[in-house]
Amino acid sequence: MDLDTLQRIKRWHVLHQRDHPVEYHLWDAVLTLWLAGWVGWIPAFALDALWAVPLLVAAMWAPTLYVAARVKAHRARRLRCDWVSVP
Repeated sequence: MDLDTLQRIKRWHVLHQRDHPVEYHLWDAVLTLWLAGWVGWIPAFALDALWAVPLLVAAMWAPTLYVAARVKAHRARRLRCDWVSVP
């Protein structure tokens, strides 16, 4: 997922924060996890905590996995997701 897509989704969440507060906070949590995944590499290698590498990789993929799950649920009509169709 590129930064333009992340920014577009974040912009939608900010504009609709009052209507969808849980989704807004969930997206913030996903972005926090993503950032922790990128920043966590330095301490993981400095502290020789190689067990953390799979967790960091999963955290780095968090936004992509979250969006894919939401799009799949939206297309299956289990969950309405307005930001999926935003250009």
